[in-house]
Amino acid sequence: MPSAPVIVGIAQFTQHRKTQRPLDPLGLMIKTSQDAMIDAGASGLKNFIDSVYVMNLFQWSYFDAPGMLSAALGIRPRQALYLPVGGNTPQMVVNKAARDLAAGRCKAVLMTGSEAIYSLRRAMKGDIVLDWPASVPPGRIDGENKNGVDKIEELYDLFFPSIMYPLFETSLRASSGRSPQEHQISMGKSFERLSLIASKNPFAWSKQALSAQAIATPTPENRYIGYPYTKSMNANVNVDQSASVIMTTEDCARRLGIPGDQWVYPTGGADLNDIWHVTRRPCLHESPAIRHASRIACDQAGTTLDDIDVFDLYSCFPSAFEIARREIGIPDRDPRDLSVTGGLPFFGGPGNNYSMHAIAAVTDLIRKNRSRRAMVTANGWYLTKHAVGIYAGSSSGQPWSDRNDSPVQRAIDEEALPAPVEKAEGSLSVEAYVIRHDHAGRPLTGTVIGRLEDGRRTLAVIDAGPEELLQMEIIELVGKTGDIRHDPATGRNSARFNVLE
Repeated sequence: MPSAPVIVGIAQFTQHRKTQRPLDPLGLMIKTSQDAMIDAGASGLKNFIDSVYVMNLFQWSYFDAPGMLSAALGIRPRQALYLPVGGNTPQMVVNKAARDLAAGRCKAVLMTGSEAIYSLRRAMKGDIVLDWPASVPPGRIDGENKNGVDKIEELYDLFFPSIMYPLFETSLRASSGRSPQEHQISMGKSFERLSLIASKNPFAWSKQALSAQAIATPTPENRYIGYPYTKSMNANVNVDQSASVIMTTEDCARRLGIPGDQWVYPTGGADLNDIWHVTRRPCLHESPAIRHASRIACDQAGTTLDDIDVFDLYSCFPSAFEIARREIGIPDRDPRDLSVTGGLPFFGGPGNNYSMHAIAAVTDLIRKNRSRRAMVTANGWYLTKHAVGIYAGSSSGQPWSDRNDSPVQRAIDEEALPAPVEKAEGSLSVEAYVIRHDHAGRPLTGTVIGRLEDGRRTLAVIDAGPEELLQMEIIELVGKTGDIRHDPATGRNSARFNVLE
């Protein structure tokens, strides 16, 4: 299959914490893009790159990052795109590039991203002086950059992932039948495996292997941010990291003289969304999009779940990791590695570009053992946008085509609930909750999602003081019933629960 898409160049870079003149995000992307070209080993490759994709930057953006990158690399791509927000984007772009390459719409594709938030924070503290190009809002974003929350969710501060994801977790916990204490240790054990992998990864930001107990236990250094998540369970965006990937076709790679042992094949992929607004999803601890996307990707690759040797499940928070594991059908206590990097809390979470590191890492693993197969999952917003990819050392024989997955997407979307009740009164049964903490680790406020007596869903802040909030971290609040009322002064609902009785 001469038009089969292949990965031919990869690069990762983690900037040293004590670098006195750190590279800016664009400089990091230039470095890893150049390194990926060197990795491919073909001097003429840059002349074939006709598509460039730059992942959306969390901080320190540029008016035209793709154009500036292309100029610095000395390439003149036919299209140079700056993509919307979403951690799903790197894997989504691999899937898109594979289809475009197979159809002959392009010859070679460079995809890259970075963050330099750690250095930026050092400069803000006065530790270093930056000589970076000026940061300017992007002149355009190529694609729909739709907000991840609606006005009701934003009213309750659910825009922050550290507040939204605990809602998934407490719903998941209640469904598991575990007590809060048992579930806390379960989360710690799950992330202990990630921490160990990161400790052996030369590109990881944190190389300290943490025990399950250390991850799960709140301390002054490992405080709760959004209960039930300690700091060690949150994606770490405070990093300086970049990764780049170059794709072309077998035929083009052969003409360029790129050795076959450099080639790694994306053999299957799929992109689906869960119901866009979290408060309209029927079940807060399920992801039909991951379930269907992983199945579709495996079918395209002509493989089964048992054939996969290694995974990289997106791990911004424990709930994202565990929900993906369950939906894909990976057994509990499966001996296979579920991350190739060490995950976003330990390897590092460089904004929207984390999964580019995972893709580079699985490419490297397959080059070393061409019989291996890997699955990468990537997630954007709040378990909202999903991309899945299968990778192997040889072609599956199945073509990448412009497959129409819209019937699957429509079936997912058709399950959406009505918008939550804005002004609620009466009795509320809790489906999920989160308790926010301050920087000293003290509980501040709580938020619940629940159902009214007529079955309609609503949101509320928890009417409780610190002592009651602490009690809610010991008991299981999910399933409890309280009184809800609307507060015209704040525009929000307030719910009261008697947990000290």
